[in-house]
Amino acid sequence: MKVLVAEKIAQVGIDILEEDFDVDFKPNMLPEELLECIHQYDALIVRSATKVTADVIERGTKLKVIGRAGIGVDNIDLDVATSKGIIVVNTPTSNNISTAEHTIALMLALARNIPEAHMTLKSGTWKRSSFKGVELYDKTVVVMGMGRIGSIVAQRLKRFGMNVLAYDPYIDDTRFSKIGVEKIDTIEEAMKRADFITLHLPKTDETMGIIGEKELSMAKPNLRIVNCARGGLIDEDALYQALKEKKIAGAALDVYVNEPKETDGGGIFDSPFKDLDNVVLTPHLGATTAEAQENVGEAIATQVSQALKGNIVNAVNLSGLRVEDMEFIIPYLKLGETLGKLYYAVDTLPVQKVEVSYSGDIAKEETKLITLSCLSGLLNKVMEERVNFVNVEMIVKNRGIEVVESITSSTEHYTNLVTMKIMNKEREVTFAGTVFGGEEIRIVNFDGYHVDFVPTKHMVAIYNIDKPGVIGQMGTIIGLSGVNIATMRVSRNEGTDMAIAIINIDSQLPKDTLKILKNVDGILKVQQIDL
Repeated sequence: MKVLVAEKIAQVGIDILEEDFDVDFKPNMLPEELLECIHQYDALIVRSATKVTADVIERGTKLKVIGRAGIGVDNIDLDVATSKGIIVVNTPTSNNISTAEHTIALMLALARNIPEAHMTLKSGTWKRSSFKGVELYDKTVVVMGMGRIGSIVAQRLKRFGMNVLAYDPYIDDTRFSKIGVEKIDTIEEAMKRADFITLHLPKTDETMGIIGEKELSMAKPNLRIVNCARGGLIDEDALYQALKEKKIAGAALDVYVNEPKETDGGGIFDSPFKDLDNVVLTPHLGATTAEAQENVGEAIATQVSQALKGNIVNAVNLSGLRVEDMEFIIPYLKLGETLGKLYYAVDTLPVQKVEVSYSGDIAKEETKLITLSCLSGLLNKVMEERVNFVNVEMIVKNRGIEVVESITSSTEHYTNLVTMKIMNKEREVTFAGTVFGGEEIRIVNFDGYHVDFVPTKHMVAIYNIDKPGVIGQMGTIIGLSGVNIATMRVSRNEGTDMAIAIINIDSQLPKDTLKILKNVDGILKVQQIDL
């Protein structure tokens, strides 16, 4: 498989990828160059400058993974990638410390006029009296966004003796208490109380322009704002006017709405902020430390490598999942996929509803991933496009399939049990399975029949009237076809004269053998199952 690295990452990342894949390192590609070559690659790695548009994704017919070496993925069309079943991974923790430290460095530089003082001395002038600053101690700072980086910044600023407030409507109150900061509920309160504001919000429709002209008009005149998160969180035109008219004391910016793509000679930065003396500007340096670059390069290469190998990763478009401590549930992912595949072995009607229930120890684990495995197995044989964890939720929604996940206390004599009920317009079809010895998958309910068999690549399910002679004929006919029977499990449907035989065979049965079986007196239905 081939991997395209379209922007610079640390050499350690390239080395990891080259252990298993064919790697092309092509930084500074033009958009049209990317469009022309992307069809060759199974994976693409970018930073923030490369725009992975819908056109790029549509042309990337082999793409399985897109890796973003950094946190934000707003340069990647997530909706289109998800619809194509392309996994998108990033490195949300690799540069946390670097970005948090850069935030505090900018805050200190802004408070003590360090850049201006530095440039004055460089020009040969001593103007000490011109650079009176302010202390951070005992000042009120509002941290907007209490994710990983915001939390680190809040904890460090507390040690400066600052009065730390925090705004984040999407974080539970317990997080604020745990870190020991005061929660505020409105932007208005933040603007009115803050001496300093530092932004650590993601880039979304709700957060873009979250601080604009109205909000800046509420601020104290000594307010200083730092943004090392995403360009556009602060309305740049409104901020420029507020700074120019001295309505606030200053701003320190590391990110911008329009950032030039750096070439070997450097990009051209054209911004009105350059003309102001109460602004500190840096060129998106939040993650630019030796340690962060090593961490990011290694992390993104590992994520992409694992995804290409078919392993579960922390994908951006697999939101809400914990994939730590996955070893226990990995066999259950295979079990879920197998349960889903069994449906179209016994029925052909479109699915209306799916219920997946868990009992036993497995109910305490991350069951959503197993449910996604069930759905992927169910739909893979009836969909033209790739169906996987990434896009299966979107597919079931578009097909109008209702999905219910539940946990039950009863295990029906099994330590762990996964039950999948599939409803169509005529009936309900049930399959259930468990895992023995930590890795052996066993199917214990097949279409309502209590069974116990290990699913294999080739099987045949035979529904029959429970009467003497039928089982013998099955074995004879299959034996005469030259196909070896590995195991056979027979189950009677209690209270009826119906039975089912699940036969594990070494290879597919010939079509004429299937026809002969169907014509045996007492055999009602024969279904070949290929997993």
